[in-house]
Amino acid sequence: MITEREPDGAARRAPRIAWALWGVGVLAYVVAVLHRTSFGVAGLDAVERFDASAGILATFTVLQLLVYAGLQVPVGLLLDRLGPRRMVAGGALVMAAGQGLLAVAGNVPTAVAARVLVGAGDAMTFISVLSIVSLWFPARQIPVVTQLTGMLGQLGQVLSAVPLVALLHGPGWTPAFGAAAGLGVLVAVLSAAVLRDAPPGVERSAAPSPREVGRNLADAWRHPGTRLGLWSHFVTQFSSNTFALMWGYPYLVSGQGMDPASASTLLTVFVLTNVVSGPFVGRLVARYPLRRSWLVLGIVGVNVAVWAAALAWPPPAPAWLLTVLVVGVALGGPGAMIGFDFARTFNPPGRQGTATGIVNVGGFAASLLTILMIGFVLDAASPGREFTPGAFRVAWTVQALVWAVGVAGVLRTRTLARRRMRAEGLL
Repeated sequence: MITEREPDGAARRAPRIAWALWGVGVLAYVVAVLHRTSFGVAGLDAVERFDASAGILATFTVLQLLVYAGLQVPVGLLLDRLGPRRMVAGGALVMAAGQGLLAVAGNVPTAVAARVLVGAGDAMTFISVLSIVSLWFPARQIPVVTQLTGMLGQLGQVLSAVPLVALLHGPGWTPAFGAAAGLGVLVAVLSAAVLRDAPPGVERSAAPSPREVGRNLADAWRHPGTRLGLWSHFVTQFSSNTFALMWGYPYLVSGQGMDPASASTLLTVFVLTNVVSGPFVGRLVARYPLRRSWLVLGIVGVNVAVWAAALAWPPPAPAWLLTVLVVGVALGGPGAMIGFDFARTFNPPGRQGTATGIVNVGGFAASLLTILMIGFVLDAASPGREFTPGAFRVAWTVQALVWAVGVAGVLRTRTLARRRMRAEGLL
Protein backbone atom coordinates (compact mmCIF):
# COMPACT_ATOMS: atom_id res chain seq x y z
CA MET A 1 0.00 0.00 0.00
CA ILE A 2 1.44 3.41 -1.00
CA THR A 3 0.97 6.60 0.98
CA GLU A 4 1.38 9.71 -1.13
CA ARG A 5 3.30 12.60 0.41
CA GLU A 6 4.22 15.76 -1.49
CA PRO A 7 7.04 17.95 -0.23
CA ASP A 8 6.49 21.58 0.61
CA GLY A 9 6.28 23.64 -2.56
CA ALA A 10 5.66 20.56 -4.66
CA ALA A 11 7.30 20.64 -8.06
CA ARG A 12 5.29 22.24 -10.80
CA ARG A 13 6.75 19.83 -13.34
CA ALA A 14 7.38 16.14 -13.18
CA PRO A 15 11.03 15.03 -13.09
CA ARG A 16 12.56 13.41 -16.13
CA ILE A 17 12.51 9.98 -14.53
CA ALA A 18 8.73 10.27 -14.17
CA TRP A 19 8.37 10.70 -17.92
CA ALA A 20 10.75 7.79 -18.56
CA LEU A 21 8.81 5.45 -16.27
CA TRP A 22 5.54 6.67 -17.74
CA GLY A 23 6.88 5.94 -21.24
CA VAL A 24 7.56 2.31 -20.30
CA GLY A 25 4.12 2.08 -18.71
CA VAL A 26 2.48 3.48 -21.84
CA LEU A 27 4.39 0.99 -23.99
CA ALA A 28 3.05 -1.83 -21.81
CA TYR A 29 -0.45 -0.43 -22.21
CA VAL A 30 -0.05 -0.09 -26.00
CA VAL A 31 0.81 -3.79 -26.21
CA ALA A 32 -2.09 -4.62 -23.86
CA VAL A 33 -4.49 -2.82 -26.22
CA LEU A 34 -2.96 -4.73 -29.14
CA HIS A 35 -3.75 -7.98 -27.32
CA ARG A 36 -7.22 -6.74 -26.31
CA THR A 37 -8.28 -5.69 -29.82
CA SER A 38 -6.51 -8.42 -31.80
CA PHE A 39 -9.50 -10.74 -31.85
CA GLY A 40 -11.75 -7.99 -33.21
CA VAL A 41 -9.74 -7.61 -36.41
CA ALA A 42 -9.44 -11.40 -36.64
CA GLY A 43 -13.18 -11.95 -36.24
CA LEU A 44 -13.90 -12.95 -39.83
CA ASP A 45 -10.82 -15.22 -39.87
CA ALA A 46 -12.01 -16.79 -36.61
CA VAL A 47 -15.39 -17.63 -38.14
CA GLU A 48 -13.55 -19.73 -40.71
CA ARG A 49 -10.95 -21.21 -38.36
CA PHE A 50 -13.38 -22.28 -35.65
CA ASP A 51 -16.59 -22.57 -37.73
CA ALA A 52 -18.25 -20.22 -35.23
CA SER A 53 -21.55 -18.33 -35.34
CA ALA A 54 -21.85 -14.65 -34.43
CA GLY A 55 -23.05 -15.58 -30.94
CA ILE A 56 -20.09 -17.87 -30.31
CA LEU A 57 -17.74 -15.26 -31.79
CA ALA A 58 -19.14 -12.65 -29.42
CA THR A 59 -18.65 -15.05 -26.51
CA PHE A 60 -14.87 -14.94 -27.03
CA THR A 61 -14.73 -11.22 -26.40
CA VAL A 62 -17.51 -11.24 -23.81
CA LEU A 63 -15.62 -13.76 -21.66
CA GLN A 64 -12.44 -11.74 -22.10
CA LEU A 65 -14.21 -8.59 -20.93
CA LEU A 66 -16.05 -10.45 -18.18
CA VAL A 67 -12.72 -11.60 -16.76
CA TYR A 68 -11.31 -8.07 -17.18
CA ALA A 69 -14.25 -6.42 -15.41
CA GLY A 70 -14.51 -9.09 -12.74
CA LEU A 71 -10.85 -8.72 -11.80
CA GLN A 72 -10.81 -4.92 -11.57
CA VAL A 73 -11.59 -4.71 -7.87
CA PRO A 74 -9.22 -7.56 -6.84
CA VAL A 75 -6.53 -6.04 -9.06
CA GLY A 76 -7.09 -2.63 -7.46
CA LEU A 77 -6.65 -4.17 -4.02
CA LEU A 78 -3.49 -5.99 -5.17
CA LEU A 79 -2.15 -2.79 -6.69
CA ASP A 80 -2.46 -1.01 -3.34
CA ARG A 81 -0.47 -3.90 -1.79
CA LEU A 82 2.13 -4.82 -4.44
CA GLY A 83 2.75 -1.68 -6.46
CA PRO A 84 2.63 -1.12 -10.23
CA ARG A 85 5.97 -2.70 -11.25
CA ARG A 86 5.02 -6.29 -10.46
CA MET A 87 1.46 -5.78 -11.69
CA VAL A 88 2.47 -4.44 -15.13
CA ALA A 89 5.16 -7.08 -15.69
CA GLY A 90 2.90 -9.89 -14.49
CA GLY A 91 0.03 -8.73 -16.67
CA ALA A 92 2.27 -8.66 -19.76
CA LEU A 93 3.36 -12.25 -19.14
CA VAL A 94 -0.20 -13.51 -18.66
CA MET A 95 -1.34 -11.82 -21.90
CA ALA A 96 1.65 -13.25 -23.77
CA ALA A 97 0.67 -16.73 -22.57
CA GLY A 98 -2.89 -16.15 -23.82
CA GLN A 99 -1.76 -15.02 -27.27
CA GLY A 100 0.65 -17.95 -27.52
CA LEU A 101 -2.16 -20.35 -26.72
CA LEU A 102 -4.44 -18.67 -29.29
CA ALA A 103 -1.72 -19.00 -31.92
CA VAL A 104 -1.96 -22.80 -31.76
CA ALA A 105 -5.66 -23.12 -30.87
CA GLY A 106 -7.63 -25.31 -33.24
CA ASN A 107 -10.97 -25.42 -31.44
CA VAL A 108 -13.35 -23.11 -29.61
CA PRO A 109 -12.62 -24.20 -25.98
CA THR A 110 -8.85 -23.64 -26.39
CA ALA A 111 -9.42 -20.27 -28.02
CA VAL A 112 -11.80 -19.23 -25.24
CA ALA A 113 -9.21 -20.18 -22.62
CA ALA A 114 -6.66 -18.08 -24.49
CA ARG A 115 -8.90 -15.01 -24.46
CA VAL A 116 -9.59 -15.50 -20.74
CA LEU A 117 -5.83 -15.27 -20.13
CA VAL A 118 -5.67 -12.12 -22.24
CA GLY A 119 -8.49 -10.59 -20.22
CA ALA A 120 -6.77 -11.45 -16.92
CA GLY A 121 -3.46 -9.90 -17.93
CA ASP A 122 -5.17 -6.88 -19.45
CA ALA A 123 -7.00 -6.28 -16.17
CA MET A 124 -3.65 -5.79 -14.41
CA THR A 125 -2.21 -3.22 -16.79
CA PHE A 126 -4.13 0.03 -17.21
CA ILE A 127 -4.92 0.91 -13.60
CA SER A 128 -1.33 0.02 -12.67
CA VAL A 129 -0.03 2.50 -15.25
CA LEU A 130 -2.44 5.10 -13.85
CA SER A 131 -0.91 4.43 -10.44
CA ILE A 132 2.48 5.43 -11.86
CA VAL A 133 0.91 8.69 -13.06
CA SER A 134 -0.64 9.43 -9.65
CA LEU A 135 2.59 8.70 -7.77
CA TRP A 136 5.15 10.39 -10.01
CA PHE A 137 3.37 13.47 -11.41
CA PRO A 138 2.22 16.67 -9.68
CA ALA A 139 -1.53 16.99 -9.16
CA ARG A 140 -2.12 19.65 -11.79
CA GLN A 141 -0.59 17.46 -14.52
CA ILE A 142 -2.41 14.26 -13.61
CA PRO A 143 -5.66 14.82 -15.62
CA VAL A 144 -3.75 15.59 -18.84
CA VAL A 145 -1.21 12.76 -18.38
CA THR A 146 -4.07 10.37 -17.59
CA GLN A 147 -5.73 11.31 -20.87
CA LEU A 148 -2.42 10.91 -22.72
CA THR A 149 -2.02 7.47 -21.18
CA GLY A 150 -5.41 6.31 -22.33
CA MET A 151 -5.10 7.82 -25.78
CA LEU A 152 -1.54 6.77 -26.59
CA GLY A 153 -2.44 3.29 -25.44
CA GLN A 154 -4.94 3.15 -28.29
CA LEU A 155 -2.01 3.03 -30.70
CA GLY A 156 -2.15 -0.67 -29.88
CA GLN A 157 -5.30 -0.77 -31.96
CA VAL A 158 -3.30 0.54 -34.92
CA LEU A 159 -0.89 -2.37 -34.40
CA SER A 160 -3.80 -4.80 -34.50
CA ALA A 161 -5.52 -3.08 -37.45
CA VAL A 162 -2.45 -2.79 -39.69
CA PRO A 163 0.55 -5.09 -39.02
CA LEU A 164 -1.47 -7.82 -37.30
CA VAL A 165 -4.02 -7.85 -40.13
CA ALA A 166 -1.13 -7.99 -42.62
CA LEU A 167 0.32 -10.99 -40.78
CA LEU A 168 -3.10 -12.69 -40.67
CA HIS A 169 -3.58 -12.25 -44.42
CA GLY A 170 0.05 -13.13 -45.17
CA PRO A 171 1.90 -15.74 -43.07
CA GLY A 172 -1.36 -16.68 -41.34
CA TRP A 173 -3.02 -17.13 -37.94
CA THR A 174 -0.24 -18.85 -35.98
CA PRO A 175 2.62 -16.48 -36.98
CA ALA A 176 0.40 -13.44 -36.32
CA PHE A 177 -0.59 -14.38 -32.77
CA GLY A 178 2.83 -15.91 -32.08
CA ALA A 179 4.42 -12.54 -32.90
CA ALA A 180 1.98 -10.81 -30.53
CA ALA A 181 2.96 -13.26 -27.77
CA GLY A 182 6.67 -12.59 -28.32
CA LEU A 183 6.09 -8.83 -28.09
CA GLY A 184 4.30 -9.38 -24.79
CA VAL A 185 7.28 -11.23 -23.32
CA LEU A 186 9.63 -8.39 -24.31
CA VAL A 187 7.37 -5.85 -22.61
CA ALA A 188 7.26 -7.95 -19.43
CA VAL A 189 11.06 -8.05 -19.23
CA LEU A 190 11.36 -4.30 -19.89
CA SER A 191 8.72 -3.45 -17.28
CA ALA A 192 10.35 -5.60 -14.61
CA ALA A 193 13.76 -4.06 -15.31
CA VAL A 194 12.79 -0.38 -15.56
CA LEU A 195 9.62 0.44 -13.61
CA ARG A 196 9.74 1.67 -10.00
CA ASP A 197 6.87 1.60 -7.55
CA ALA A 198 7.31 4.98 -5.89
CA PRO A 199 9.49 8.11 -6.08
CA PRO A 200 11.96 9.13 -3.35
CA GLY A 201 10.12 10.49 -0.32
CA VAL A 202 7.06 8.30 -0.79
CA GLU A 203 7.12 5.60 1.83
CA ARG A 204 5.71 2.13 1.39
CA SER A 205 3.50 1.32 4.36
CA ALA A 206 2.68 -2.10 5.72
CA ALA A 207 0.21 -4.17 3.73
CA PRO A 208 -3.34 -3.63 5.04
CA SER A 209 -5.08 -6.34 7.01
CA PRO A 210 -8.07 -8.15 5.44
CA ARG A 211 -10.36 -6.01 7.58
CA GLU A 212 -8.72 -2.81 6.31
CA VAL A 213 -8.96 -4.06 2.74
CA GLY A 214 -12.66 -4.68 3.18
CA ARG A 215 -13.14 -1.28 4.78
CA ASN A 216 -11.30 0.46 1.90
CA LEU A 217 -13.48 -1.33 -0.61
CA ALA A 218 -16.67 -0.46 1.25
CA ASP A 219 -15.64 3.19 1.75
CA ALA A 220 -14.70 3.60 -1.91
CA TRP A 221 -18.01 2.12 -3.06
CA ARG A 222 -20.11 4.12 -0.60
CA HIS A 223 -18.72 7.44 -1.81
CA PRO A 224 -21.09 8.71 -4.52
CA GLY A 225 -18.13 10.28 -6.34
CA THR A 226 -16.72 6.80 -6.99
CA ARG A 227 -20.06 5.61 -8.33
CA LEU A 228 -20.32 8.75 -10.47
CA GLY A 229 -16.98 7.73 -11.97
CA LEU A 230 -18.28 4.21 -12.58
CA TRP A 231 -21.41 5.41 -14.39
CA SER A 232 -19.41 7.97 -16.38
CA HIS A 233 -17.08 5.20 -17.51
CA PHE A 234 -20.06 2.92 -18.21
CA VAL A 235 -21.94 5.31 -20.48
CA THR A 236 -19.00 6.75 -22.45
CA GLN A 237 -16.83 3.72 -23.09
CA PHE A 238 -19.17 0.93 -24.16
CA SER A 239 -19.90 2.12 -27.70
CA SER A 240 -16.24 2.86 -28.38
CA ASN A 241 -15.17 -0.49 -26.92
CA THR A 242 -17.82 -2.46 -28.77
CA PHE A 243 -16.71 -0.89 -32.04
CA ALA A 244 -12.98 -1.36 -31.41
CA LEU A 245 -12.95 -4.77 -29.73
CA MET A 246 -15.47 -6.79 -31.69
CA TRP A 247 -18.03 -5.45 -34.13
CA GLY A 248 -16.49 -2.34 -35.74
CA TYR A 249 -14.31 -4.08 -38.31
CA PRO A 250 -16.95 -6.69 -39.31
CA TYR A 251 -19.54 -3.89 -39.49
CA LEU A 252 -17.43 -1.81 -41.87
CA VAL A 253 -16.57 -4.82 -44.07
CA SER A 254 -19.79 -6.88 -44.04
CA GLY A 255 -22.28 -4.22 -42.95
CA GLN A 256 -21.06 -1.36 -45.15
CA GLY A 257 -19.24 -3.19 -47.94
CA MET A 258 -15.82 -1.65 -47.34
CA ASP A 259 -12.67 -3.46 -48.40
CA PRO A 260 -10.38 -4.59 -45.53
CA ALA A 261 -7.73 -1.95 -46.27
CA SER A 262 -10.28 0.90 -46.07
CA ALA A 263 -11.75 -0.54 -42.87
CA SER A 264 -8.26 -0.70 -41.33
CA THR A 265 -7.73 2.93 -42.36
CA LEU A 266 -10.90 3.98 -40.56
CA LEU A 267 -9.80 2.10 -37.44
CA THR A 268 -6.56 4.08 -37.63
CA VAL A 269 -8.64 7.30 -37.84
CA PHE A 270 -10.45 6.04 -34.74
CA VAL A 271 -7.16 5.80 -32.86
CA LEU A 272 -5.85 9.16 -34.10
CA THR A 273 -9.06 10.83 -32.93
CA ASN A 274 -8.46 9.35 -29.48
CA VAL A 275 -4.89 10.63 -29.43
CA VAL A 276 -5.75 14.14 -30.64
CA SER A 277 -8.87 14.68 -28.52
CA GLY A 278 -7.57 13.14 -25.29
CA PRO A 279 -5.28 15.99 -24.14
CA PHE A 280 -7.98 18.54 -24.99
CA VAL A 281 -10.49 16.69 -22.82
CA GLY A 282 -7.84 16.41 -20.09
CA ARG A 283 -7.30 20.18 -20.09
CA LEU A 284 -11.03 20.78 -19.82
CA VAL A 285 -11.23 18.38 -16.87
CA ALA A 286 -8.33 20.12 -15.09
CA ARG A 287 -9.72 23.59 -15.78
CA TYR A 288 -13.39 22.95 -15.02
CA PRO A 289 -13.52 20.13 -12.42
CA LEU A 290 -17.11 21.00 -11.42
CA ARG A 291 -18.28 20.56 -15.02
CA ARG A 292 -16.91 17.07 -15.61
CA SER A 293 -20.32 15.37 -15.61
CA TRP A 294 -21.60 17.81 -18.23
CA LEU A 295 -18.62 16.93 -20.40
CA VAL A 296 -19.51 13.24 -20.01
CA LEU A 297 -23.12 13.89 -21.04
CA GLY A 298 -22.00 16.01 -24.01
CA ILE A 299 -19.80 13.18 -25.32
CA VAL A 300 -22.71 10.74 -24.94
CA GLY A 301 -24.85 13.15 -26.96
CA VAL A 302 -22.28 13.11 -29.77
CA ASN A 303 -22.19 9.29 -29.70
CA VAL A 304 -25.96 9.07 -29.97
CA ALA A 305 -26.11 11.62 -32.80
CA VAL A 306 -23.49 9.98 -35.05
CA TRP A 307 -24.97 6.51 -34.59
CA ALA A 308 -28.46 7.80 -35.32
CA ALA A 309 -27.24 9.39 -38.56
CA ALA A 310 -25.29 6.29 -39.68
CA LEU A 311 -28.10 3.84 -38.94
CA ALA A 312 -30.75 6.05 -40.56
CA TRP A 313 -28.81 6.01 -43.86
CA PRO A 314 -29.53 2.87 -45.94
CA PRO A 315 -26.28 0.90 -46.35
CA PRO A 316 -23.80 1.38 -47.79
CA ALA A 317 -23.35 4.80 -46.20
CA PRO A 318 -21.01 7.29 -47.89
CA ALA A 319 -17.39 7.34 -46.77
CA TRP A 320 -17.71 10.81 -45.22
CA LEU A 321 -20.56 9.65 -42.96
CA LEU A 322 -18.65 6.57 -41.84
CA THR A 323 -15.67 8.80 -41.07
CA VAL A 324 -17.91 11.07 -38.98
CA LEU A 325 -19.25 7.97 -37.21
CA VAL A 326 -15.75 6.72 -36.39
CA VAL A 327 -14.63 10.14 -35.12
CA GLY A 328 -17.75 10.58 -32.97
CA VAL A 329 -17.59 7.09 -31.47
CA ALA A 330 -13.86 7.50 -30.73
CA LEU A 331 -14.63 10.40 -28.37
CA GLY A 332 -15.98 7.83 -25.94
CA GLY A 333 -12.40 6.85 -25.09
CA PRO A 334 -11.40 10.27 -23.68
CA GLY A 335 -14.82 10.50 -22.07
CA ALA A 336 -14.22 7.28 -20.16
CA MET A 337 -10.99 8.70 -18.70
CA ILE A 338 -13.07 11.31 -16.86
CA GLY A 339 -14.39 8.51 -14.66
CA PHE A 340 -10.88 7.88 -13.31
CA ASP A 341 -10.55 11.55 -12.41
CA PHE A 342 -13.66 11.21 -10.26
CA ALA A 343 -12.04 8.22 -8.51
CA ARG A 344 -8.83 10.17 -7.91
CA THR A 345 -10.40 13.35 -6.55
CA PHE A 346 -13.08 11.75 -4.37
CA ASN A 347 -10.80 9.20 -2.66
CA PRO A 348 -7.65 9.46 -0.50
CA PRO A 349 -4.38 8.00 -1.91
CA GLY A 350 -4.58 4.80 0.14
CA ARG A 351 -7.70 3.57 -1.63
CA GLN A 352 -7.29 5.10 -5.10
CA GLY A 353 -6.28 1.78 -6.63
CA THR A 354 -9.45 0.22 -5.26
CA ALA A 355 -11.63 3.13 -6.42
CA THR A 356 -10.04 3.09 -9.88
CA GLY A 357 -10.75 -0.63 -10.15
CA ILE A 358 -14.40 -0.04 -9.26
CA VAL A 359 -14.70 2.67 -11.92
CA ASN A 360 -13.03 0.52 -14.55
CA VAL A 361 -15.71 -2.15 -14.12
CA GLY A 362 -18.35 0.20 -15.55
CA GLY A 363 -17.35 0.58 -19.18
CA PHE A 364 -16.22 -3.00 -19.61
CA ALA A 365 -19.37 -4.43 -18.05
CA ALA A 366 -21.44 -2.30 -20.44
CA SER A 367 -19.21 -3.33 -23.35
CA LEU A 368 -19.50 -7.06 -22.78
CA LEU A 369 -23.28 -6.75 -22.44
CA THR A 370 -23.53 -4.78 -25.70
CA ILE A 371 -21.17 -7.08 -27.60
CA LEU A 372 -23.19 -10.11 -26.54
CA MET A 373 -26.54 -8.53 -27.42
CA ILE A 374 -25.28 -7.49 -30.87
CA GLY A 375 -24.03 -11.05 -31.47
CA PHE A 376 -27.41 -12.52 -30.58
CA VAL A 377 -29.25 -10.06 -32.85
CA LEU A 378 -26.86 -10.79 -35.73
CA ASP A 379 -27.47 -14.53 -35.35
CA ALA A 380 -31.24 -13.98 -35.34
CA ALA A 381 -31.26 -11.57 -38.29
CA SER A 382 -28.57 -13.07 -40.56
CA PRO A 383 -28.99 -16.10 -42.83
CA GLY A 384 -26.45 -18.81 -42.05
CA ARG A 385 -22.99 -17.45 -41.26
CA GLU A 386 -23.37 -14.27 -43.34
CA PHE A 387 -23.58 -10.94 -41.47
CA THR A 388 -25.87 -8.84 -43.65
CA PRO A 389 -26.04 -5.02 -43.75
CA GLY A 390 -29.65 -5.13 -42.58
CA ALA A 391 -28.76 -7.36 -39.63
CA PHE A 392 -25.99 -4.99 -38.53
CA ARG A 393 -28.36 -2.04 -38.85
CA VAL A 394 -30.81 -3.67 -36.43
CA ALA A 395 -28.11 -5.02 -34.11
CA TRP A 396 -26.47 -1.67 -33.36
CA THR A 397 -29.76 -0.25 -32.07
CA VAL A 398 -29.35 -2.26 -28.83
CA GLN A 399 -27.05 0.55 -27.71
CA ALA A 400 -30.08 2.75 -26.96
CA LEU A 401 -30.96 0.73 -23.86
CA VAL A 402 -27.39 0.91 -22.51
CA TRP A 403 -27.22 4.67 -23.06
CA ALA A 404 -30.52 5.14 -21.20
CA VAL A 405 -29.33 3.14 -18.18
CA GLY A 406 -25.94 4.90 -18.14
CA VAL A 407 -27.31 8.44 -18.38
CA ALA A 408 -29.76 7.70 -15.55
CA GLY A 409 -26.85 6.44 -13.42
CA VAL A 410 -24.77 9.57 -14.10
CA LEU A 411 -27.64 11.93 -13.25
CA ARG A 412 -28.50 10.09 -10.02
CA THR A 413 -24.94 9.78 -8.66
CA ARG A 414 -24.10 13.35 -9.70
CA THR A 415 -26.93 14.57 -7.47
CA LEU A 416 -25.65 12.44 -4.57
CA ALA A 417 -22.03 13.56 -5.08
CA ARG A 418 -22.98 17.24 -5.08
CA ARG A 419 -25.06 16.71 -1.94
CA ARG A 420 -22.01 15.10 -0.27
CA MET A 421 -19.76 17.98 -1.37
CA ARG A 422 -22.19 20.56 0.06
CA ALA A 423 -22.30 18.67 3.35
CA GLU A 424 -18.47 18.73 3.46
CA GLY A 425 -18.32 22.44 2.57
CA LEU A 426 -16.73 21.84 -0.83
CA LEU A 427 -19.50 23.59 -2.80
